[in-house]
Amino acid sequence: MKKRSRIIAFLLIAVLLFSLIGGTAQKLMKDVNLGLDLQGGFEVLYQVAPLDKGDKIDEEAVKATSKTLESRVNVLGVSEPKIQIEEGNRIRVQLAGVKNQNEARKILSTSANLTIRDANDNLLLSGKDLVQGGAKQGFKQDSNEAAVSLKLKSASKFRDVTEKVSKMNPNVMVIWMDFEEGKDSYKKEQERVQQGKEPKYVSAASVDQPINSENVEISGGFAGQDGLLRAKQIADLLNSGSLPVKLNEVYSTSVGAQFGQDALHKTLFASGIGVGLIFLFMLFFYRLPGLIAVITLSAYIYLTMLAFNMINGVLTLPGIAALVLGVGMAVDANIIMYERIKDELKIGRSLKQAYHKGSQSSFLTIFDANITTVLAALVLFFFGVSSVKGFATMLLLAILMSFITSVFLTRILLSLIVHSNFFNRHFSLFGVSKKKRHDLAQGYDIHDLHTRWDGINFVKLAKPLLALALASIILGSISLAVFGLNLGIDFTQGSRVDVKSEQVIDVDTLRKDLESEKLPEGTITLSGSDKKTAVVQYKEPLSKNEINDVKSALSDKYGYEPNVNTVSPVIGKELAKNAMLATLIASLGIILYVSVRFEWRMGLTAVLALLHDAFLIIAAFSLIRLEVDMTFIAAVLTIIGYSINDTIVTFDRVRENLQKIKVITSPDQIDGIVNSSIRQTMTRSINTVATVIIVVIALILLGASSIFSFGVALLIGLISGVFSSVFIAVPLWGMLKKRQLKANGGKLTVYTEKTKNDEKIYV
Repeated sequence: MKKRSRIIAFLLIAVLLFSLIGGTAQKLMKDVNLGLDLQGGFEVLYQVAPLDKGDKIDEEAVKATSKTLESRVNVLGVSEPKIQIEEGNRIRVQLAGVKNQNEARKILSTSANLTIRDANDNLLLSGKDLVQGGAKQGFKQDSNEAAVSLKLKSASKFRDVTEKVSKMNPNVMVIWMDFEEGKDSYKKEQERVQQGKEPKYVSAASVDQPINSENVEISGGFAGQDGLLRAKQIADLLNSGSLPVKLNEVYSTSVGAQFGQDALHKTLFASGIGVGLIFLFMLFFYRLPGLIAVITLSAYIYLTMLAFNMINGVLTLPGIAALVLGVGMAVDANIIMYERIKDELKIGRSLKQAYHKGSQSSFLTIFDANITTVLAALVLFFFGVSSVKGFATMLLLAILMSFITSVFLTRILLSLIVHSNFFNRHFSLFGVSKKKRHDLAQGYDIHDLHTRWDGINFVKLAKPLLALALASIILGSISLAVFGLNLGIDFTQGSRVDVKSEQVIDVDTLRKDLESEKLPEGTITLSGSDKKTAVVQYKEPLSKNEINDVKSALSDKYGYEPNVNTVSPVIGKELAKNAMLATLIASLGIILYVSVRFEWRMGLTAVLALLHDAFLIIAAFSLIRLEVDMTFIAAVLTIIGYSINDTIVTFDRVRENLQKIKVITSPDQIDGIVNSSIRQTMTRSINTVATVIIVVIALILLGASSIFSFGVALLIGLISGVFSSVFIAVPLWGMLKKRQLKANGGKLTVYTEKTKNDEKIYV
């Protein structure tokens, strides 16, 4: 009897799921905290240094500085500010969505050391002469223009100062914030004023006669809404207290709001296209199970974003890429199970038998494949910075949610379909025609099935292809030795300015615009097919004032606020060191896990294949001269996770085939195991990498330019990963196994984990 209730339950779950997604998706997306690369803003890493010679920086001084910065950030009105104390007396500040980045940077790094000086820069009064907390934002008398009022401790002292200034020429009283001896001067700032630039001093008022009062009013330069905001910020800054230390910028990145919005729209569009194509692929190739995959993949995306919001994650461009790449991992889990079910159906099992056997056999394979990617993601999380850490966070969530949806939700839905009895004879809906089914009574096993790859001798092909892989390593080494890598400022030092315009950018005009700001000479490169974006790179980091000048000038001229990234030599070396350490730790973690789960020969050959993939990506970037930045490292570590995923699935089939043999007495048996294992998993390998490549190509062609190099690195690595799994990892294991056979006197007994000696799988 057909159990219609199971079909009804399946439909109800699907309807409720899509109703939930459709009804709450809009609110869910609104609640997402966008990173500064998607909504604009800036991030800065400060090195805390002593204010005076001889002072020492301890933990309490860093904490006090962090609290002062926090109180200043609150004044800016940023919705989700992040201030973190890091090792080495450093403080990282992230302000996504801040409107006036120049003003924010100035407020954060200002020591709040107020001084009143004459036109010759002689000190008249300092912050010690002010009443603490006595600064207020108000308005000029008989005017709506904003002003800042200060309260002095001594009215007589102020009278003496103003009397002295009134007799000078020029008779100006200059109010400074963080005046630097030998660097700042009133005369120098007057030159900036004549060039139409904003002076560093707060105010320069004329004094005609002595003033006998304890109240000082700073006015002028506070016109309009922006002036009102600036006056309030100065008052709040003074009241927040001076910083007990100096803050040196060692790393900073700023993104214009328009850049962020464009990147968000492009990447979401590319992601939508990629995911849509994956859905079509699954429906076409796997039919009814493919439909279930579409349902569970939709649930995966929804649940991942829900969990991301619950942990208050910050979504970045690489984070979106990780979410979409997670679709590929979720698809992989489905494909592993569906391919196993198809094999069970082919040997003649009933639909129920095939489902139970296939889901049971595929669980550990899926688990092993996901764990290795988790190892790579964890390393990225602990060693990455800013957007790379966001990528790792999303990747970890994506792995968890893909496992939950692809293993548990898929099994629930597929179980309802299978046990409804509606599809007991409709094997074609599961991708198996009647012609391909055998009689189970004849003793057929899935390892006896013919595949479309039976005509290929992978062991025979492996030797020349291993030679080709070795040749590519040699050529890559030569390329690296001759050309090196096109290292971005992340791993060297300097500044990068991304300029965007509505019109085609003329390089000569842009160079003149930068020269007019008295900036050092930089290298200008047009990017994008429309030539409306340019990249300017400087070998030395730009100063805070230079960054302010270039952002103000180019915003006015080109209509878009430019992106500016600055990295000091110290940070560049640290990032390079951490990148190498992260790759090493990920490789060691994977070889250890595979050795424990399988055997050391598999662990060794798997990591050799991974190193081949990583090196090939690096060599390719050396040849094509694409810039290497932190997202490149994220791509390499992601490929390490993806490649081992594919290798483990094949090794899992090797283990099954070994258990069928029990005793190995000839090298031909080992060759047979290698060939049959690769053939039986080849369709899964190609289908999985094809779905991920679809997404990556969409990101490369349609996504934001800032993740172009990331996408290219992934594409090279994905193709290399399939090659290395098939022609390096498994064949190399076969060679090592033959040496073990020879050393063991021509006989190897294969033990299962249930033997009385409790041996591992191989001896």
